[in-house]
Amino acid sequence: MATEALSLSNVDAYYGDSYVLQDVSFKFGEGQLLALLGRNGAGKSTCVSAIMGLVPPRKGEIKLFGKTISGLKPETIANLGIGLVPQGRRIFPSLTVRENLIVARKKALKAAEVAPGKGWSVERIFELFPRLNERQNQFAGSMSGGEQQMLAISRALMGNPRVLLMDEPSEGLAPLIVAEVGRTIAMLKGEGLSIVLVEQNSQLALDVADEVVILTAGRCAFSGPVDEVRQNGDILAQNLGVFHAH
Repeated sequence: MATEALSLSNVDAYYGDSYVLQDVSFKFGEGQLLALLGRNGAGKSTCVSAIMGLVPPRKGEIKLFGKTISGLKPETIANLGIGLVPQGRRIFPSLTVRENLIVARKKALKAAEVAPGKGWSVERIFELFPRLNERQNQFAGSMSGGEQQMLAISRALMGNPRVLLMDEPSEGLAPLIVAEVGRTIAMLKGEGLSIVLVEQNSQLALDVADEVVILTAGRCAFSGPVDEVRQNGDILAQNLGVFHAH
């Protein structure tokens, strides 16, 4: 197996008094994409928050490339090489596209040491997303939802992450834009980035995934290779209520 990029072992996490994640364990290898699926309220976003240190686990262990990161501060975790594309994009609307990228770069200078030779710069982002290049002096808040999503992804890349967490990147986007987001994710995976993709759109997720984890009420209802999900439609039907077309 490839080097292990990220692993969760028996992780419990709470929001206030609510017991959200219960004994969650999964892992995936470097350069792979893990799709994290589940209905609304299943604990997907809490899982991302636990990895980032925003909701520290009460039990269990989270490791990044073999190093324990559970219990560390979110800034430390980011500097060790985890990038987050948050749900709802959360760009700075009153800054230009270029300013959004530069702010992200300043905050994550140390991360460049973590990913040698794979450095992301403003110039490289503009090569990746020509549309952001065209809009670089435009206020981010005035762009379309799809363009804002590209900027949110780019901002996370500016920290030079080794593992990228993407929380619902296709949410609220038109089908054509969703396809573009899917192509972007596939391309980043092709660059060797290890990715956790949280998605309601199971079709999009399965198209790019190597491994699949399905959460139900905060527990792992399924964990295994994507081929198993593709071959057994019942897995999605039982856990998500969706029927996957082959």
